Amino acid sequence: MADTAGVKIHPSVDDGIKPTDQGFAGGVLTCKCATNPVKVRVSAQTAHNHVCGCTKCWKPDGAIFSQVAVVGRDSVEVLENGDKLQIVNKDAPIQRHACRDCGVHMYGRIENTEHPFYGLDFVHTELGDGDGWSAPEFAAFVPSIIESGVNPDRMGAIRAWLKEIGLEPYDALSPPLMDAIATHVAKKSGKFGTLNA
Repeated sequence: MADTAGVKIHPSVDDGIKPTDQGFAGGVLTCKCATNPVKVRVSAQTAHNHVCGCTKCWKPDGAIFSQVAVVGRDSVEVLENGDKLQIVNKDAPIQRHACRDCGVHMYGRIENTEHPFYGLDFVHTELGDGDGWSAPEFAAFVPSIIESGVNPDRMGAIRAWLKEIGLEPYDALSPPLMDAIATHVAKKSGKFGTLNA
C-alpha cells in the first residue's frame, strides 16, 4: 500500500471536502489582486466539480491539481475590473479569461458551437465567496501532473490519497463526461441510435 503521508492535492480538498449545499444559488468569484480585483458573479450552482491535473488550468500556489467546475455560460457575469481580463491562449478550445495582473483564471468559455461542452463555462469555485458550491466528485487527467513536474514515483501515493479522500482518479474525464462527449460525436456523425446493442 502506498504511503500517503504528506501528499497534497489542492488546498480545498486536502483537509476534507465540503459538502454541496443543494439550495446554493452561486456567488462571486474574486481574483487574487489586493487592489482592484476582478469579480465575476456565478448565478447558479456549479456541476461536475473536480480536481484536474492538466497543464492548462490555473492552480493556486503549492497545488498539483486545479479545482474546476462547470456552469451555464448565461450564469456568468463580469462585475468588476473586466478590463484586466485577457485570454490565455486564443487557440485553445477553452478560452481561459485570466487576470493580467495576478494570473488567476476567472472563467473559461468555449466559443465553438460544435464543441460537446458549448454553453458551459469553467470556473474555479475556491475563488468564490461562501460555502455551498458543488463538491469535487473525481480527479481528471491525473497522469498530466507528471508533465507539470511531479515525480512519477509519487503517482501511486497520489492516486491512493485521491481515492482515500473520495475522488476517483481518471486518466481523462469521469465516465459520465466521456459518455457525453461520445454521445455528442455520435449524434453529429449520424451514428446515435442506429444500433440497439
